[in-house]
Amino acid sequence: MSAQERKVFCKKLNRELKGLEKPPFKGEIGELIYNNISEDAWKSWRDDMQIKVLNEYRLNMGDPNDYQTLVDQMLMFLNLKSGEVAEVENASRGRKEQ
Repeated sequence: MSAQERKVFCKKLNRELKGLEKPPFKGEIGELIYNNISEDAWKSWRDDMQIKVLNEYRLNMGDPNDYQTLVDQMLMFLNLKSGEVAEVENASRGRKEQ
């Protein structure tokens, strides 16, 4: 572990872990994530859950409402906002009833 490794108490994983090197994006939400979310938790959103939410709900990032839906889901997934995280592992979704 390097002497400069930054630690945060991760609100997603409920323990002190390595923090992000910099905010993931500009603005208040980027700072909120930087100060409260570990590198591991951010990677689980960025590399897995974000893609599932985008694909499952067919969100169009050019649509302001769809973009806000993604931001809200990110905050809920990271335990930075209360609410219900989208269900993305439902095998029966999208199938017609026989």
